[in-house]
Amino acid sequence: MTLGDAVLLEIEDDGPATITLNQPDRRNAFSTEIHEGFVAALEEIEGSDARCVVIEGAGGAFSAGGDVKRMTSALEEDLPADDRAQSLEQRTKEMMTTLVEFPIPTIAAIDGPAVGAGANLAIGCDVQLASDRSVFGFVFRQVGLSVDAGTSYLLPRIVGENVAKELVLTGDIFGADRAKELGLVNHVYGAEEFDEKVDEFVEKIVSGPPIALRHANRLVGEGLEKSLGQALTDEAIAQGIVFDTDDHAEGVNAFLEDRDPEYEGR
Repeated sequence: MTLGDAVLLEIEDDGPATITLNQPDRRNAFSTEIHEGFVAALEEIEGSDARCVVIEGAGGAFSAGGDVKRMTSALEEDLPADDRAQSLEQRTKEMMTTLVEFPIPTIAAIDGPAVGAGANLAIGCDVQLASDRSVFGFVFRQVGLSVDAGTSYLLPRIVGENVAKELVLTGDIFGADRAKELGLVNHVYGAEEFDEKVDEFVEKIVSGPPIALRHANRLVGEGLEKSLGQALTDEAIAQGIVFDTDDHAEGVNAFLEDRDPEYEGR
């Protein structure tokens, strides 16, 4: 399925959905076409039977973040600061909020540069898998800008406030191993085996109980914003819902029968 040429979407029933940013000549920067196609792809997936979402970039780059060509055109526009802020908020808020709050688990498959807002797209996913040729950087200062696309929310929650400030103040570019040390990615694989390792990881997710995993993913994502008491209450409510699913019964029976469960998402 194609949502315009800038974003490609493939959905496997009861399997993964794959979103491919597909403007490699622009290193998959956040063009209007990619923004609109990405949001439309997530909307399409939400109504499907997909069990997880894999987000990747075509042509050797995950995403270069801000569209510098668009920035060049914007310099020629005589717009008040409030209008510029409103336009940016509308684009980034829709894209990043939809991603971060997405109910189906999301996996960033990062093979190549993920910088600026592209790095935020990666860390906005639930899990990050990177090849050893990937590079990262919160490089807004390189084009004389502050931060956007959720940097101030996402980054300090992962690396801590002081490290987040270092990364945005210096704009340093760093490799996948450093990203893993900082907790920005879960796993780093050799480029030659990257696709195979991503497929293996995705299979672990799609073979699990979809309803239970969606609740678990949501609860962990919300955990930092809650008190312990609220977290325990919400966990109990979710368990009450999941307890009545066929998948729970299948999981128990499979355990007792010493076999692999076959979850159907109901």
